[in-house]
Amino acid sequence: MTLSELFNHNEFVSRHIGIDDADAAAMLAELGLKTRAELVDQTLPADIRFNQKLALPDALSEIESLAKLRAISKKNVINKSFIGLGYHPTRLPTVILRNVLENPGWYTAYTPYQAEIAQGRLEALLNFQQMIIDLTGLDVANASMLDEATAAAEAMAMARRVSKSKSNQFFVDSRVLPQTLDVIKTRAAHFGFELVLGHPEEAGNADYFGAIFQYPGEAGDLIDLTPHIAAAKARGAVSIVAADIMAMVLLKSPAEMGAEIAVGLSQRFGVPMGFGGPHAAYFAFKDEMKRSAPGRIIGVSVDAKGRPALRMALQTREQHIRREKANSNICTSQVLLANIAGFYAVYHGAAGVTRIAERIHRLAALFAHAMKSAGFMLASHCFFDTVQVELGAKVDKVYSDALAAGYNLRKADGSVLGVSFHEQATEEDLIKLIELFTGTAPNLQALDESVRDDAYLAGLRRESAILTHPVFNTHHSEHEMLRYLKKLENKDLALNHSMISLGSCTMKLNATSEMLPITWREFAEIHPFAPREQTAGYLEMIEGLAEQLKAITGFDAISMQPNSGAQGEYAGLLAIRRYHDSRGDTQRDICLIPRSAHGTNPATAQMMGMKVVVVDCDDAGNIDVADLKAKTEEHAQDLAALMLTYPSTHGVFEEAVREICELVHSHGGQVYMDGANLNAQVGLCRPADIGADVSHMNLHKTFCIPHGGGGPGMGPIGLKAHLAPFMANHVVASVPGAQPGEGAVSAAPFGSASILPIPWMYITMMGADGMREATEAALLNANYVATKLSGHYPVLYTGKNGRVAHECIIDLRPLKAASGITEVDIAKRLMDYGFHAPTMSFPVPGTLMIEPTESESKVELDRFIAAMIAIREEVAKVEQGIWPAEDNPLKNAPHVQADVIGEWVHPYSREEAVFPLPYVAENKFWPSVNRIDDVYGDRHLVCSCPSVDAYL
Repeated sequence: MTLSELFNHNEFVSRHIGIDDADAAAMLAELGLKTRAELVDQTLPADIRFNQKLALPDALSEIESLAKLRAISKKNVINKSFIGLGYHPTRLPTVILRNVLENPGWYTAYTPYQAEIAQGRLEALLNFQQMIIDLTGLDVANASMLDEATAAAEAMAMARRVSKSKSNQFFVDSRVLPQTLDVIKTRAAHFGFELVLGHPEEAGNADYFGAIFQYPGEAGDLIDLTPHIAAAKARGAVSIVAADIMAMVLLKSPAEMGAEIAVGLSQRFGVPMGFGGPHAAYFAFKDEMKRSAPGRIIGVSVDAKGRPALRMALQTREQHIRREKANSNICTSQVLLANIAGFYAVYHGAAGVTRIAERIHRLAALFAHAMKSAGFMLASHCFFDTVQVELGAKVDKVYSDALAAGYNLRKADGSVLGVSFHEQATEEDLIKLIELFTGTAPNLQALDESVRDDAYLAGLRRESAILTHPVFNTHHSEHEMLRYLKKLENKDLALNHSMISLGSCTMKLNATSEMLPITWREFAEIHPFAPREQTAGYLEMIEGLAEQLKAITGFDAISMQPNSGAQGEYAGLLAIRRYHDSRGDTQRDICLIPRSAHGTNPATAQMMGMKVVVVDCDDAGNIDVADLKAKTEEHAQDLAALMLTYPSTHGVFEEAVREICELVHSHGGQVYMDGANLNAQVGLCRPADIGADVSHMNLHKTFCIPHGGGGPGMGPIGLKAHLAPFMANHVVASVPGAQPGEGAVSAAPFGSASILPIPWMYITMMGADGMREATEAALLNANYVATKLSGHYPVLYTGKNGRVAHECIIDLRPLKAASGITEVDIAKRLMDYGFHAPTMSFPVPGTLMIEPTESESKVELDRFIAAMIAIREEVAKVEQGIWPAEDNPLKNAPHVQADVIGEWVHPYSREEAVFPLPYVAENKFWPSVNRIDDVYGDRHLVCSCPSVDAYL
């Protein structure tokens, strides 16, 4: 071997791809093939093939990649941040850092659609909801949203749905955070809402369908919003308060002031700033609004034995049911971050978080007193954590001196500097900041004795109790917290136990080396609005990732701002809409969407003010080109876009895709490609070459950001050159390459920037050849599974050569007709075999969509195949009458440990119930509850923590 071969720079490729050459040969033989190239030729249309090597560097090893990224990260400057504006340094308790954020048992789990094997994170999310209910005083809270700005925009849309006012105007407190106003403006423009900005006391001066207030204000000022909310409500407005989560620990709740909706960010509860995300926003509201609310709500139901059990209620996948009539296009949340914030409250309890909030306020109060004593004017004498100081001609010197001393302050209007205190702020910081402003270090003890409590809280101190549930008052020692986290983790099935073969969701390896950099201080401790000269490392990493994605997709520009796939859809259609408007084609508002499309697609089009026209699919599951042709001709004058998923949602590379794109272009429309299935394209074809004008890329699917139990995600978009000028910019921190005046779609300029090192590491370690090999392995794994199962279940759709893409759909409808066994029964029975079910009843009801990904080994694939074949044999016993139709292992699944203790009355054995195949006993995963009653949960909606005795 050569020296280069001995160093094996591309070693990671074989770590990421689960099958080796011997496995691949055996699997290809099952398909009647000799090489992967033959499979690719039979699967992809020849006219879309990218017959070149991707313009990416060769692979680096894990050590080399980490060293390269570490050197980049060192270019960031970690000053002490006192900028505020919604983002604050915090302390993540190390027991949560190690056992949640760094634990694949938490970060590799999928969205809890299969609730019986997700009870741990569902309980954690219920804790989060209870925490938000306590702090806001409102009746219901959802399980988190993407960020504060988008939550505020969603609240505006919800206000329009529930308000009886006929007004089209929405009142915005001029004190709202600038990034929130930026996103609200973007959303309102395409909803057709008219925004009116003013001081809170003006909210009752006219008729509005809704009004949003900031608490405390953008400058840190505290006012009692009660009379202003009452005045707005008297004229028909739905009242929304955007409230700081830490401030609410000490202050009167939004509900106590009359608010009907409250939104905000939970970042201060232990989640690092991370240059803007990911962070879990909160969204709370009155009970009567629950069916109009966006996002997910975790509710308490019962299982088949009548025991309490948790599930997602009401909004579960509502986009896939209601499509363009959905409450929102957002079907994602920030589960991992919501869990961290909830655990922060569990660990600290009411006394702990109150002490932290009191300390933050005390530091601000002492600083304010020192400023007044030195003769400076304050912007407000009522505040929680933020003090703005009028410095006159001294402003630039104090600001630059603070920078030199390692402190980032906020330059507000003209001669004003803002200082926002936070959990990490110390006594030494207070002394230094006072010295920087006054030139003299204070006597801290004397200063402390001179300021009385509550002097600056405007009479708004909270009197209502918070965090009274036992869960917030039990786990304060590290031992107890550690055991609680482990107990919850044990209830969840994640990738560290077995394959999660969800179609269109790409649950692949989230390698440890990819995950390590997100906790480096150089990435975690940077404020999103830090001075650009301090963020050179972040900008270099982001630009490097953008160049990687350009090479992979063929697009000319990349926008990193969208912080979910659904948000990427919105940003992509927004760019299209702005492009048409710039050309005077304001009438172009028709969006063509195939019948098979993801439910977020029509919901997104509706949010953009577009009219959805559905395009039929043929019997093979492909877009009906004749129907598309007719509809492009019918709407030639007002055609805005086609939303296309490729490979199709049915898991097939459609042969006519180039013709489809050309048809749309010939009638003046743009092609938006949904990037959900990009994992089947990388290195083999490129969206921009096929004909897409814009596409989002699910970095939490194709590029290895973990799903985190239902979030975080990232959905950056690639744009052709003619659309690039219309990507989202940002009002606080402009985005390189974006044009001035183009409004934001998310709160931070680069979305959830702190998780971007994950795809950077993945692509760097895979290199050009590895990326292509991964795609080929994904195709091979999917076709192997489809072939092995085809003798037992019909495979619903294939391409012209009988091949599937990276996923396959098996049809269970004939089994249901013959036996009464449904797709739900099979999904629940798979839990007894130690597997999470594939995607159920999407895109076709009564089916399972299976995507094994390239990271799974042949051994794991064979285990899954064996489970599916064994289940088919169980169904046969029901068909043949050997087992009764209503008392068999499928109808009774999943089985819990308690089921096999004591009397057994079923016609199948205990062993058949819980150890149906030999491998199961070697590594048994026990569901913690029996099958959950979904109907009961929706009829008796409870979305707060039940009392402990409910579980006894």
